[in-house]
Amino acid sequence: TLLLSPLSSLFAKENLSRMNEQQLNLYDRLINEPSNDWDIYYWATEAKATPAEFEHEVMAMLRDFAKNKKKEQRLRQPDLEYLFEPPP
Repeated sequence: TLLLSPLSSLFAKENLSRMNEQQLNLYDRLINEPSNDWDIYYWATEAKATPAEFEHEVMAMLRDFAKNKKKEQRLRQPDLEYLFEPPP
């Protein structure tokens, strides 16, 4: 799935907790409906035009995130923090 890439997993970590229900639904469609994850990557990096059905605010957020304006190092996926939390 899309979440296997560092770009998408870092985007999810940074943005999902701030998204409203409509944005979460758009994100869900974006990562589950296209049959090829590479298409989503190409749309996010503007290597290919985004189809109309996926041209929405969440796609704009992903495109902006892909531009990496802060020049962050994004070579690996984020840690699964819940694995490091002490048991309740």
